[in-house]
Amino acid sequence: MSTVPQLSVVMPIYNEQEALPRTVERLRPILDALGVGYEVVGIDDGSTDATPVLMQKIRQDWPEFRVVRLARNSGHQAALKAGLDRAHGDYVVSLDADLQDPPEKIPEMLALAREQDLDIVYGVRGDRTSDSSFKRRSAGAYYWLMRKLVGKRMPNQAGDYRLLSRAAVDALKALPEHQPVYRLLVPWLGFPSGEVLYVREERVAGTTHYPLGKMVRLALDSIVNFSAAPLRLATWLGLLSFAVCLVMSVYTAVAFAVGATVPGWSSLFMGMLFLGAVQLICVGLLGEYTARIYSAVQARPAYFIGYDSADDEPRENSR
Repeated sequence: MSTVPQLSVVMPIYNEQEALPRTVERLRPILDALGVGYEVVGIDDGSTDATPVLMQKIRQDWPEFRVVRLARNSGHQAALKAGLDRAHGDYVVSLDADLQDPPEKIPEMLALAREQDLDIVYGVRGDRTSDSSFKRRSAGAYYWLMRKLVGKRMPNQAGDYRLLSRAAVDALKALPEHQPVYRLLVPWLGFPSGEVLYVREERVAGTTHYPLGKMVRLALDSIVNFSAAPLRLATWLGLLSFAVCLVMSVYTAVAFAVGATVPGWSSLFMGMLFLGAVQLICVGLLGEYTARIYSAVQARPAYFIGYDSADDEPRENSR
């Protein structure tokens, strides 16, 4: 009969048939050396390559490796949510399967959490030279903006590589978030936290699953899900357009009074273009928030579990 582990490592996996064996090769010795009961929760996010078969083979040789398969591809954050929801450990570490975040930092995270009684330990990227110049600059802009929205509780350059206590995991599970962005939600909890610095490495194999389009979508979800600032921006744009129109009206009246009017369409065309752009921006922002209200009313789950190997095993509590 299996026992409840002290540590869970949640690993979202999508089409990682090349990277996964190398990840397991580095991760397993580190966890075995900890001297604590652990599980590795591999979340197959609807992979279309040989990843599901590979995960089953890994489980045959590694009993602590647990296979959770989502019924369809639901996205990285939904897969991470599925892992947090189903992890059993007293501490839960989230780790991607591409080895850009080194698993060698897990013992340091666990030791820091225990020594200082912390609920959260962030993996902070102290060096991102392995990323392209564009990615470093766009990431820097993202974290700057998020810190403006969330506050200084959000560490700079902290992604989804972190350790959470059982109390923090339970708090996240209790939140009614349909589209969670954990790099904002976790700092928002305000639980005692610490940081572990590491050097971000190059992807061990395969290609990135976060191209520009997904990065933009993550930024949009982060802003809209966590702040009403865009709605206030729409209000200020409306006030600005009104002020510009008022100034143009006064200028036109004065020009007409002194007989300095000149027939032309440029000013009229530019004014109409400006007002139309402001209106479309405002409608677009309102549409984003309305779409999220609609999604919340539907209350559809972020993911569906197709299979969990842990359901085949009885489990007793050893805490």
